[in-house]
Amino acid sequence: MNKNFSTLIKSFFGIAIVAVIVSACDSNKTSNTAKTESSPKKDEEKKSELIVYVNSDSLQKHYNYFTDVKKKLDDKNIVRQQQFESKGRAFQQDVARYQQNAGSLTAEQRQQTEQMLGKRQQEIGVLQQNLREQAAKEEQQEIEMLYNKITEYLKKYSKDHGYKMVISYSKGNSSILYADESLDVTADVLKGLNEEYKGGK
Repeated sequence: MNKNFSTLIKSFFGIAIVAVIVSACDSNKTSNTAKTESSPKKDEEKKSELIVYVNSDSLQKHYNYFTDVKKKLDDKNIVRQQQFESKGRAFQQDVARYQQNAGSLTAEQRQQTEQMLGKRQQEIGVLQQNLREQAAKEEQQEIEMLYNKITEYLKKYSKDHGYKMVISYSKGNSSILYADESLDVTADVLKGLNEEYKGGK
């Protein structure tokens, strides 16, 4: 489960946090006079400030909501694993008992026992499939909630700071080859996300 959830989250961060945010101060509001007065250098500085990035690896490690969700899913999957293993052990014990006693059973009793064991084996297979589907569904729901929390926060954050775009960066899993550290808003975003999460508990 840990691997699956982490892989899903990495995929999510790779595409989902690239949130395009149009700030309230749209460029349409600037007059033609202001455009002629602004120098090319100032325009370049202004443009660079409209795009910032967040390190998704840091979000995974330090966003308290994410770590809480991961623990919750891990705990649920431990219970599921125990449930499946318990059924499996009981089945194996019954198979071993049948094999020991098969010689003393009639042909009819052997047939009935084997049918019963075959049915139980199928049920265990169905249980395993159901538990996997349940885990995958819960993971997907949690990822969607995580996505919504982060993007909603980034919308407010970008509006407050005048950013047009927040890009996700992850070491070894990013299309960004280089970004100036001055554009890294991870610490500020993490602080805000954790404060918001703490306040909503």
